[in-house]
Order: sequence, then structure tokens, then C-alpha cells
Amino acid sequence: MIGSEASSVVPTLSEKHSGIPQNLLDKAQKAKTLIYEGKTSSQSSRQRLPVIPQGISKLKFVDALKELESQLGIENVEVNDKPLVDGWYMEHPNTHDIMSTLDQEELVASAVVYPGSTEEVQNIVLWANKHQIPIFPISMGRNLGYGGAAPRVRGSVVIDLGKRMNKILNVNPEDYTCLVEPGVSFYALYEDIQAKGYKHLWIDTPDLGGGSIVGNTLDRGVGYTPYGDHWACHSGLEVVLPTGEIIRTGMGALPGNNTWQTFPYGFGPYSDGIFSQSNFGIVTKMGMTLMPNPGGYESFMYAFEKEEDLASLIDIIRPLRIGNILENVAQIRHVIQTVAVKGKPRTTYFTGEGPIPEDIIHKQVQKMPVGDHTWLYFGMSYGPEHIRKYKLEIIDKEFKKIAGARKVDPKVLPKDEYFWSRDRIAAGVPDFVELLWVNWVPNGSHIAFSPVSPIRGTDASKLFEMGKRLHHKYGIDFLPAFCVGLREMHLIVEIVFDKNSPAKCQAANDCLREMIDEAAKEGYGEYRTHLVLMDQVAGTYSWNGGALMKFHERLKDALDPRGIMAPGKSGIWPERYRGRGWEMVRGGDERSEGDGVKPEVGTRL
Repeated sequence: MIGSEASSVVPTLSEKHSGIPQNLLDKAQKAKTLIYEGKTSSQSSRQRLPVIPQGISKLKFVDALKELESQLGIENVEVNDKPLVDGWYMEHPNTHDIMSTLDQEELVASAVVYPGSTEEVQNIVLWANKHQIPIFPISMGRNLGYGGAAPRVRGSVVIDLGKRMNKILNVNPEDYTCLVEPGVSFYALYEDIQAKGYKHLWIDTPDLGGGSIVGNTLDRGVGYTPYGDHWACHSGLEVVLPTGEIIRTGMGALPGNNTWQTFPYGFGPYSDGIFSQSNFGIVTKMGMTLMPNPGGYESFMYAFEKEEDLASLIDIIRPLRIGNILENVAQIRHVIQTVAVKGKPRTTYFTGEGPIPEDIIHKQVQKMPVGDHTWLYFGMSYGPEHIRKYKLEIIDKEFKKIAGARKVDPKVLPKDEYFWSRDRIAAGVPDFVELLWVNWVPNGSHIAFSPVSPIRGTDASKLFEMGKRLHHKYGIDFLPAFCVGLREMHLIVEIVFDKNSPAKCQAANDCLREMIDEAAKEGYGEYRTHLVLMDQVAGTYSWNGGALMKFHERLKDALDPRGIMAPGKSGIWPERYRGRGWEMVRGGDERSEGDGVKPEVGTRL
């Protein structure tokens, strides 16, 4: 079973909206082979009964789905009664989370529906209100490490927007903007721009380009050019509200406007923010700004010898980043990632229990072209050569204030070295390398810890030492990377675990929950998190008696009086779920379901 799955050809972009570009097919095929080589057991083939959401009887639910079939077509309504097959990044399910620390059946959909237009999304929302059935919209379902395609409420009907709503509606080469539907990936937009011959336009892409532009932006994901803050670079939304109304934000509210993608604010209150990381509406169209070709670029990489160099490095980076000498969202990666991203299992280097010894990691990198180090800084300079030269000289002078710092000559690096993947990504060219570290353990899965801090050496050291200590406490390898924004810094820690081992899943979950609380006590909050951690993370934003959450709940109840839209996302529960044990917090029993929902409230739409 595993062999046949591994050998099947990865779908290409010409065959499927979620496919891989032809030029990356070999990389994707190799990555798939490595992932399936790390799987120790086949997926279950047993038939399943669909999960029925709490608050509705099975008979009424079945009748309701038949009603929806009559509206969308039977081919666009799928009952989730088949085996839960995890697949992998490029061929993932839209029914559950393939990387959950919980039992596979906890966060699972009852059915999946496929709208083909905003009007069909509206019909689904009205249907959900009529029957009080929870719905959970996804763009493409590739938010892996944060929940994937899984709904927070077991038995929700997943609305897969990407399958049929995947058009690039406009690319404006004069305004440097585009307008896309939820099923457009970074791969797809890049390929479209290249096909049109718009060499003066760049996109900004995250580490892997297979995700939805809309989904990534709404979750406030990042890329690695100067346009790396995706939410800051969007302009204009079309949204279906939880009661079925359709709105356009910003200039989109003006009939006949010609600036929807160029001026994000329009007139009056700026409402876009309430649709980011929320359950207040379904975004069906989004405008994005595109970066102008800077007229040249040059990647660079510096190696730093010691763990304690981190604080000095961060303090050097801060003024350079604020002053835009360091121009892009760059990465500072720990040495263990240099080894892990090669895609080999950790048993290649160490077969013992607990975290891999540091001396073994250093012995491995001593054999590699980059040489021994503890930290690598990946950056890029943009513009014509004379401008790059000026900035790079400043960077070199500052970085070399740290004893032992050295600039790695790209000429000595083979073409399969990770440096070249970062080079492509920082130039707005999507790639397919980052996934390889998932193979570090059997049945490799990952879940992220993502706190935000100031760009200060003391803060970086505090977070690093806390993360390392707690990873060692739970016997987990620590894979940290710092992503530096203009005035803030994200520590991104991916816990890589064996999803087939209950003990490893529990250790990953416990480590994450302890890190969240300990970081919050020091003033560091998560900017993004996995579904099972959302209640806990939301609870850390508790200033003034939880005033922010109370505000969110008031918005939720006003916009979604029947509580059907993605209940529990970002810790925001509708009134009919509150006080019934749906919240998942540290010290709980880690069940995703609560004790029913409040009976029919008789709200009239």
C-alpha cells in the first residue's frame, strides 16, 4: 500500500489547481518518496460512518445534505464516510488534520462541499443557518502544522473553496496588483505572471508555494522579500457574512470603482481586520499588491560559531533591519536545521533516545560545504549592483564585529545546497525544499510554536533558552529559527514528531502547552497556532479581564447569531457553545468536543 502511494505521480499544476509546477516535479517526487519511506505502517482501509455534529439528529442531517445536493449538484457534496487517508503535502485530505497530536477522529469533518461561486458560498451559509449545522471554510487546506483542513468542531461541514474557485481574476501590470480566488496557490500566480511575460512583477512566497494566497494571507503568514508581510500587502476583500450577506471592503464598496486593489481603506471604519484569523466571514476574493522587479538581487549567508553569539547578532541586526539595510524577512537558523533539511532521518546520525547530542550535529556540518557553525543568517540585497555593494559592505562590517563570523562564498556551494532554495524564495520564486526536515523522525509530522518578541538580543536569548530547556525536558529535538521583521521578531520552532506514537504526540502537545504559558508570562504572545491550542493562546491575551475576547464574542454573536461559522476558531466560540466544555486548555482531557450545544434559539434571519 505504501509503495504504490509513494510511486504515484504528483499532480502537476496543469492537471489540478493544487498541483506542482512542471519544473518542480522532480523535487516533489523525491520529497514524496522520502516521506513515504519514513512511514512505518499503512493507512487504515476500514469504512467509517460519517460523524454527525452535535445539535442535530442523524436523520435531519442526512436530509439537510440531500437538500444541499439539490442546490450544488450531487458531485459537489461528499459525505466523509471513507477511510481517513493522510497523504502528504501535495496530496492531502480536506477532511482532517494529517499532523494532529490528537486521535485522528477528533478533528474530522462530516462532509465536504465544493462551491463554484460567491453565490454558491452564500447558499451554503444560508443552508447552514436554516439547519444550524456548523461549517468550516478552507481555501486549500495546506495550513499544515496549524491544523491543515480540519474543522475545530467535530462533524462540521468543510467548505472547500479551492477546488472550484481557483481563478486569477486579474493581474494589473501597471498598478502591480492582482485579484485572486481562494484556490490560487503561490505556484499558480507565479506561473501565470511568467506566462504573461511580466518580468517587471514579482510575487512574495512562503517557504513552500503550494498554499493558498488567500488562506496564507488571512492567517497572517509571511514570505521573504521586502513584501513579506502578506496581510500588509493585501488590498480589498469580498466576504460572505455568517448570515449570508455579501460585502466588499475598502474601495470595493464603491460601485464602478477603479482602485479596489490600490487603496485598501476606502471610507469609514477599516473592517478588513475582523476577517483575519477569525470566524466572522468567508473571503471569496482578495486583492494583493505585487513587488516591482528591483533591477538585481544578491543572496548572502553568514555563519556564526557559538550559541551565545545569538544575542550580539540580534542587536546588530535591529538597526540594520529598521533602517532597511537588511531589506527582507530573513532567517537565522540553528545548526540542527542545516542537518535536518537534508531530508535524512535522524537515525542516520544518532540512534539513541532523547535530543541528539550537539557534538554529533557539529561533526556532521564539519563535513558539509557550509562548514561548522551554530547559526546561519540567510539574507538578500536588492537593486542594481552599485546599490547592493554599498549595503553589503555595511552588513559585512557589522556582522564581522562578532568574533569568528564569516561570510560563506556561494561559489563553493553545490546547487542542491539549501542556500539556493532560500535564494530563489527571497527572489519571489516558489520552491519545494523546506518540507524535507519532516523526515527527521518516522511518520514525520510537525506543529509550530510561534511567539513574537522585540528585536533584542536579551529577548532572543530568553526565548531560545526557554525553548531548549523545555524541549530537553520532553526529550524532543529543538529546531529553532528566528524570522526578523521590521520592528518585531518571530521565533518559529517546529516540533517534529512521530504521529503514530501516542507517547510522542503527547510529548509534543505537553511541550507546546508549557512553552505557550511560560512565554506568555514573560510577555511573548503567539501570532498563530494550531487548532487544538487556540483556546489556550487566546486565553493568554487576557488584559483587563479578557476584554479583547469579550469584544470578539460580541462581534461573533452580532455577525453570527446562530453560531454556524467555524465555531472555536482562534478561541472565539458562539453563544450556543459557551460554557459547555468545548475549550481545550492546558490540564484538560484533550477532547475536542464539549457537552452539546444550546438548543434552538429561534433567531430570525
